[in-house]
Amino acid sequence: MRLYITRHGQTQWNIERRLQGWNDSPLTRIGVKRANDLANRLSGIDFDYVYTSDQNRAIKTADIVLKDKTTRKIQLDSLREIGFGSWEGMTLEEIEEKYEDGFNTYLNDPENYHPIEGESIFQLFKRVSLALDEILKNGGDNVLIVSHGVTIRALLCVIKGIGVDGFKNTHILAGTSLSIFDYKENKFNSICEGDTSHFTKR
Repeated sequence: MRLYITRHGQTQWNIERRLQGWNDSPLTRIGVKRANDLANRLSGIDFDYVYTSDQNRAIKTADIVLKDKTTRKIQLDSLREIGFGSWEGMTLEEIEEKYEDGFNTYLNDPENYHPIEGESIFQLFKRVSLALDEILKNGGDNVLIVSHGVTIRALLCVIKGIGVDGFKNTHILAGTSLSIFDYKENKFNSICEGDTSHFTKR
């Protein structure tokens, strides 16, 4: 099995540096363009399944990437973005000003991050692990996963076996960047991570 993992395209709140979490905002012109760039890169791949979160920005990105392909699409709420609770809709600057200690803990000591009406890193890892188990169980030769920045960070930690301990050493990948892993005999082999070589300038 080969897993193709991508983040949704750039959104309006990404530009405004607002945390989206379980909220949503529309794809920008650049977000749509780069999703089309990824579609061109993957045009020759016959996907057995496409898994997306149940959030519109991921679904819309998947639709653009697939174009007229009839690949079966499966929405998993376990692939949605981490729930940021009270922080959602706020800019990073507003969060840092109002919740300085909590925000610093989230960035630098995520294992001890305690959300306000949201999800902990441990809760995120639990559902991401369940999502990956379901995807692997369903099988297929080529599988596309369209998810979100923090969720993909956790997913890659699970795939690489570095767990929650390794989370703080990861970073958010660019929207519609591509990470590819081969899965064989219960082992993952990285082909590329966060690759943006398909982005065009026009």
